[in-house]
Amino acid sequence: MRLSLAFCVLIVGACSALPGAFTRTPVPRDLAPAANQKLELVVVGTGVQIYRCDPKSDSAGQFEWAFQAPEATLRDTSGKYLGRHYAGPTWEAMDGSKVVGTVEVRHDAPNRAIPWLRLAARSTGTAGLFSGVTTIVRIATEGGIPPPNSCNEAERGKILRVPYTADYNLYVAG
Repeated sequence: MRLSLAFCVLIVGACSALPGAFTRTPVPRDLAPAANQKLELVVVGTGVQIYRCDPKSDSAGQFEWAFQAPEATLRDTSGKYLGRHYAGPTWEAMDGSKVVGTVEVRHDAPNRAIPWLRLAARSTGTAGLFSGVTTIVRIATEGGIPPPNSCNEAERGKILRVPYTADYNLYVAG
């Protein structure tokens, strides 16, 4: 019996180490990609969400932390460096392939963190690791949101860099 249990653990572990073989966090139904999409790769983003203290557009004399851009490194689930994530939003691999995303669906994170998202992706770089990606699901977010208190006139223009992590499930047509 011990041998069978050990074998099952070994097999499950081996399958989960394969790129694209799993998603680390269950994807809520509203974020699930279309049925013709298949999970290609899970990429872990670690970095910051950048905010600037700006006047609120709808409230004279009040200020808020306005989102500017993400800045993160991208690694596979074993920790190998793959590329970077930055304004656009853009995901760029070391091989020069990159995609730009457009938010389709937002889903509140279950903790105090930036929302989970489903984004349509389009290739804007060379052929490579990310060039076939058509959908990105940002999930399992931690951190990344500014303090709950708004900023003020004295902080106008101040930049705030808030640490975050997220899994990016990358899907391709399949």
